[in-house]
Amino acid sequence: MSYCTAILNMQSEEKKALHKKYHDNHYGFPIHDDDELFGRLILEINQAGLSWETILKKEQSFRNAYSNFNIEKVAEYTETDRERLLADAGIIRNKLKVNAAIENAKAILILQKEFGSFEKWLAHNHPKTKEEWVKLFKKTFRFTGGEIVNEFLMSIGYLRGAHDDDCPVYNEILKQKPMWKK
Repeated sequence: MSYCTAILNMQSEEKKALHKKYHDNHYGFPIHDDDELFGRLILEINQAGLSWETILKKEQSFRNAYSNFNIEKVAEYTETDRERLLADAGIIRNKLKVNAAIENAKAILILQKEFGSFEKWLAHNHPKTKEEWVKLFKKTFRFTGGEIVNEFLMSIGYLRGAHDDDCPVYNEILKQKPMWKK
């Protein structure tokens, strides 16, 4: 069942509204800001083993905890920052996920130096199959398995499948020329 259909079938209006906001305004839309791309990667990594609803409810807390997803700031986090994050009940307090965010920020800084931006690195590697992307992400980043990479790339318009073809949001995304369409 697609995300589009799943939202329609949700019972709670509060739950439906939370998911609809993300579905209608963010999911599948291209992102051109490196900090926001990094933020989406953090959210997707933290979703592993949990519901997307949990992550959506904690999104602002993640943003606050991780310096508004500022790559340079997160890359400079110290052991004190790691301890702060692991004590923050507003986010997912998983050592592997916290460490991945910090180490992935450092990796993105290297990509920015070489390619000019995280977005340009992604574009440079496009197109790839899902399997090729997973291999590349595992080589480049921490805590990036198949489902995380797939959802990250679908959520930023690099892989097709974020929306059903008859979903009204699908046409809005097409207007923004997602990478999967190129």
